[in-house]
Amino acid sequence: MTSNQRVRKVVIAGGGTAGWMTAAALAKLLGKNLDITLVESEVIGTVGVGEATIPSLHLFHQLLGIDEREVMAYTNATFKLGISFENWKAVGEDYIHSFGDAGQDCWACNFSHFWVKGLQQGIQQEIGDYCVEHRAAREGRFATGGRQKRTHAYHFDASLYAKYLRALAEKCGATRVEGKICEVQLDRDSGYIQALLLEGGARLEGDLFIDCSGFRGLLIDKALHTGYHDWGHWLPCDRAVAVQTSKSVNPVPYTRSIARESGWQWRIPLQTRTGNGLVFCSHYQSEEEARQQLLNNVEGEALIEPRVIPFRTGTRRQHWNKNCVAVGLSGGFIEPLESTSIHLIQRSIIRLLTMFPAQGIKQVDIDEFNKMVLDETENVRDFIILHYKLTDREDTEFWRYCRAMDIPDSLAHRMEMFRESGRVYKYGEELFGETSWLQVMLGQGLMPSSYHPIADMMSEHELASFLAGIRNQVRSTVDSWPPHMEFIDHYCKSAAC
Repeated sequence: MTSNQRVRKVVIAGGGTAGWMTAAALAKLLGKNLDITLVESEVIGTVGVGEATIPSLHLFHQLLGIDEREVMAYTNATFKLGISFENWKAVGEDYIHSFGDAGQDCWACNFSHFWVKGLQQGIQQEIGDYCVEHRAAREGRFATGGRQKRTHAYHFDASLYAKYLRALAEKCGATRVEGKICEVQLDRDSGYIQALLLEGGARLEGDLFIDCSGFRGLLIDKALHTGYHDWGHWLPCDRAVAVQTSKSVNPVPYTRSIARESGWQWRIPLQTRTGNGLVFCSHYQSEEEARQQLLNNVEGEALIEPRVIPFRTGTRRQHWNKNCVAVGLSGGFIEPLESTSIHLIQRSIIRLLTMFPAQGIKQVDIDEFNKMVLDETENVRDFIILHYKLTDREDTEFWRYCRAMDIPDSLAHRMEMFRESGRVYKYGEELFGETSWLQVMLGQGLMPSSYHPIADMMSEHELASFLAGIRNQVRSTVDSWPPHMEFIDHYCKSAAC
């Protein structure tokens, strides 16, 4: 393979969510001009604990023509309107980071400036009362349809989601090969990957290789030695223990994130079961202690034995190196606190599609791809660090470390700007918008000391009427929605229920 050789044969190393999302997208959108092969081994398991998504997945489904009701029923899915953060600011204090927008922005500033002035006038209403998704999450209601904005996401079975996408990919011409990769063969002159050698002797040649081999990084790391930005000093958790339990009586339309002594616990309700896990730092808690703590704090009967998943937070120095693109965990990992893993897979896939090297691999494209990935990943990293840094907790050594740790300059700037002026911005293609930053900073206890002067253009009476109007509209909308599970039962009920 040389840099000016046309790309016709694509080989995807690994299945799971990343592999089959990649195969489905390439086959559906570019498949007529490509030979697409995915190799995976049934003896190698996938991580398979990521069961919560964010609303950006709608774009991926739209591109691939995936029907929401069909995929939700197939994957035993429930709806997700946000994440409940419990014990993060302090033990016994909770808040919700919901999807959607809070209030009504104006040309000069976002809604929070009017809300802050309202607080100073004695209008003591939480920011979530001005957001449909926030109120609906709290009240356990949901509906979608018509012209309503698609601001919801899903809780689903990631293994079934991969299986669903496999069927789509194969229908569009992708080929699956069963086998375990035993060698990655490189071209001596260029260093490009020439072929993957499988146990049993099969050899898969390709022009472009996609590494979806998970944490192992068989191609991007083991073969190409790409290097890694380690973010463990900012995100100290390095283990997760996961277990599935029997389904909840009334699944809520949000993910629960419950801070514990040395990390945090997730609880994700599906139609047929509940996903549970404890993300923790092994420096402060042993694997056995974490396992026992998780089992002591789950609801329902454990369906499988808990399993520990080691990880290392950070990102590859290059996600595209030579003729190899890392997608998913092979490219790095930011812990699942804000359900960003599938989103980052999707972004890498769409970015590859828009920059697909059909006429040959060019270094200028590689450099631009890697810059865009790093910028986006660092934004997600900062947002996750915010939850740990901005806390009042000092009850354990873990939380004392997080509270005192140095943080990236980019995050320190955002926090200081909000503290001093109430301003928060979304830059370019960043994932998290103003309402997300706002909800987490407020929820973790950071309050702005001032607001934009345009809020003073309203009299006290006008501001009170403006705020009350938004709250009433939010309440009216949510009151018209049915209970979450009632909607699921007629919209996308799983055949397994």
